[in-house]
Amino acid sequence: MGCGSLPAEFVHNKPQRALMTLIELRYLVVLAQEQHFGRAAALCCISQPTLSMAIRKLEAQLGVLLFERSKSGIRATDMGVQIIAQAQRVVAQADAITALAQADQGQLSGDFNLGAIFSLGPYLLPQLIPQMRLLAGHLRLQTYEGYSANLRQKLANSSLDAIIVSLPFNEPDVVTQELYTEPLMLVMPASHSLASKAVISSQDLEGQSLLLLSEGHCLRDQVLAACSQLSIDATSSIETSSVETLRHMIAIGLGVSLLPSSAVASALYAPQALAARPLISAPVRRLALAWRASFPRHKAIDLLRRAIQTCSWQFTTAIASEGQGLLVENQSW
Repeated sequence: MGCGSLPAEFVHNKPQRALMTLIELRYLVVLAQEQHFGRAAALCCISQPTLSMAIRKLEAQLGVLLFERSKSGIRATDMGVQIIAQAQRVVAQADAITALAQADQGQLSGDFNLGAIFSLGPYLLPQLIPQMRLLAGHLRLQTYEGYSANLRQKLANSSLDAIIVSLPFNEPDVVTQELYTEPLMLVMPASHSLASKAVISSQDLEGQSLLLLSEGHCLRDQVLAACSQLSIDATSSIETSSVETLRHMIAIGLGVSLLPSSAVASALYAPQALAARPLISAPVRRLALAWRASFPRHKAIDLLRRAIQTCSWQFTTAIASEGQGLLVENQSW
């Protein structure tokens, strides 16, 4: 059977009016995410043969092949990709209807699934979770960390209710609201020669070994953009997927890096271990909260936004007019 050909039962029977159910569309969405019948069946709490039969039934109803199957796995056909995207929207709308019907029971109760980018989660979430418990004790905040691309996908398929990402972030049918900005600081060992300076210039960075996050991190792209504006060659022979690993590397003298002030302010290191200085060009990253336009729990979104801003004001900084180090500026005052 060729890649685009259909089983015999599709050829000899004209497609009937589709009688697909919402549960079948949910199965389709989960299978497309997992690309594995066993894992998808487990997530759907059904047996693998039941899932396979449901997908076959859906293909027969639609008269198209949704997945190419082989010993190495499955992948969606070109038409399957389009149908799966539409199914994701249908499932999201159905979830929105259910959530809307439950709104009278209280928007500030039940589970709220929040995603955050890797380079922010370790510093914001430990403060945000207890803050949300204080403000809304009946709202169970479930958190997830990931790359922007993963968060985008999970928001689209309703696995997450809202995400905290770095701007720019554009997605159809998604509301994005900027929360705050935080500067990118040069972080170095406390004994580094540049630690004696109050502000770092592009000339200061010439010849420095710059450590970078691996590809996939939006913070990496922002650091490279900042270095480009400073006319600095940002090639690095050492890359890592974790900000905390990067901080360890800096602490033992493997190089310097540009990190957001949220990571700089972390108390995991004593002040004598690392030093952070602002750049004269004052690069920043902008953080935003994003949620589906159809998401009905507006009170939960509003409460979450206010809690984030309460926790994150310490991450906004300004260059000190004199002396060294950071001058903290609470922009909400």
